[in-house]
Amino acid sequence: PTQNTKIFFFFLIYRFLVKESGKTTQEIACFIKAPATILENLKCNILNDTSSLVVDDSEELVSNVISIECYDYEKLLFPINIAIPFTSCFRGNYREIMVKVTDENFQSNYLTPISLQGCQGNHKESFAEVKIYHLGVFSVLSCLKKETFTVPKVGLLKKLSVDSRISFCYQPEAFSSPAPMQLKIQPIEPSLVSALKARHDMYHSVISTSALVHVQHPSAQPFNSSVTITLPCPPNPEKKRQGDESEHARAISATVKRVAAAYHPQAASAFVRKSGENLSDTLKLLGHGNKEEGWKVFDDIIIQNEQNGLVSFELNQHLESFVVIRLSFLLENTYLLLFAQDLEKALCCTMANVILYQKRENPYKIVVLLTASKELTNELQNLHEEGYFGPPEPTQQFPLREGEQILFRFRGNISASENREDFGKVYRLIFHSQRKPRLELQIKEVDEFGNHSSPHYKGTAVFYKITREMITKKWEQTLPYDEYQHQSPLCKLALTLPKHEKLINRPQSTKRIFSDSSEALWDSLLFWLAEELAEDNTPLLALCLPVRRSVLQLVRLKCPDNLTHQIYELLCCWKKTLPRTADKQQLLSRYLQKSGRSDLSEELRLKWQNKVFT
Repeated sequence: PTQNTKIFFFFLIYRFLVKESGKTTQEIACFIKAPATILENLKCNILNDTSSLVVDDSEELVSNVISIECYDYEKLLFPINIAIPFTSCFRGNYREIMVKVTDENFQSNYLTPISLQGCQGNHKESFAEVKIYHLGVFSVLSCLKKETFTVPKVGLLKKLSVDSRISFCYQPEAFSSPAPMQLKIQPIEPSLVSALKARHDMYHSVISTSALVHVQHPSAQPFNSSVTITLPCPPNPEKKRQGDESEHARAISATVKRVAAAYHPQAASAFVRKSGENLSDTLKLLGHGNKEEGWKVFDDIIIQNEQNGLVSFELNQHLESFVVIRLSFLLENTYLLLFAQDLEKALCCTMANVILYQKRENPYKIVVLLTASKELTNELQNLHEEGYFGPPEPTQQFPLREGEQILFRFRGNISASENREDFGKVYRLIFHSQRKPRLELQIKEVDEFGNHSSPHYKGTAVFYKITREMITKKWEQTLPYDEYQHQSPLCKLALTLPKHEKLINRPQSTKRIFSDSSEALWDSLLFWLAEELAEDNTPLLALCLPVRRSVLQLVRLKCPDNLTHQIYELLCCWKKTLPRTADKQQLLSRYLQKSGRSDLSEELRLKWQNKVFT
């Protein structure tokens, strides 16, 4: 082209609607802004089955995992702008949103989003928009916020933006040349420390901890002088209370000493109150130069108590991670090291529960949900609003790391399917603390003649935990069939299905014959009563009849749209459970009174006496 020739590219924004594997509905995978010729050359897929492979400890997945590929790489022109929708519930000062790009060899790098909010077409929600220079697998993560700065030769006082109470004071000539630093702060919730103390008595003396500090020192220059580090480490809550009491005690003791001095001078000199003798606590620094070295207790480093719950100390060597622990009394270093290891593991884990609920109107439809324990109450409420209820109750809580998997299958006389066809499969839920892995399944009995001594079919859902280390690193993730079954189950949940009433086709000439006249009278009486109750829309549960929950399910299934027939069937089922000698009229009258229908109770008595049921 000549010097005056101008080349124009018309940029378009294309919305990629993609179906996730195994799903029937489409969802927006991402928006891509590029010239039309490039957009035609791209294809996008959702790879949520591989999400375990794209997260590390302290990272939380907040979007779908998507892959962007091209049909012809030579026709690509970079950079390309992509915007990935995400939902982040818990962010805070210590975390930030990043886009992780992983290649086919599982090598990753992180991109800082250009923007996190905005409209893409008619869609207004959170989007992580980035400019990319190569294709791969993309995921939006909530990561610990990284603070990067350079320590000049003249020194530096650095207060961190994530928490201004945390500061690093480098003296002049601390390093021979400017030294870059990268810091991440991982807060430690007091509830986490309390949980560790509750599980292990040997940690009883631990009062509190500072945040866990991660430091990268790329230049690896030796320290010429110490760096002064200041951190918040909450004080002993007993200390303030005892301090307030000691102020009051000192005022009393001063009065007592004045009185004692007036009458017994020698007693005054002997009266010494050791105020605050139980108020002192111990501070310990634990850290490691790298993970291979393991944790170490630095007994030679003196940690000073500052005001407002701050502590400070001087450090003249590089530590990759460190934490300050406040103790009410001295603890052996062996136990301190165990505490640091347990704390590091607990920080990577979230307590979780499995929920398996059945649809109240259709017990053959179930939902299986994996949720963080702190969200359990909200999730149960949401499921109730959707019409799902137990039993079974949710499992006991158990620890899970981000990206760990729960595999489960059904045993006994119940099996499940996602598509009403493939029953008996293994199912998978991948745990991500900010996402809600969920499966909706159809269940059915394996043997309709099984569980013959029970009014319902019985089965068990068996759950197994798969750690990230057990997962094969490959982009095509298939469900294992029985490789995991050598390990002990994580938990089990029992569930039941009401049995069907067998429909028998009789010839037209066949008539229903009762063994005695009273049975025919009762049949008419119960139908009359059902009609009376149905007129007032009386719910089945309001009848106060002592029947099983499975019986209620059965009558709803038999007569889903006819309340009169539902009540009649329920009354017949109740009558069948009674001994032949039972006074049915008296019992039924009592339940009607208990249900608030004394009027029908009296009318029932008269009709039974007069044998009139119209």
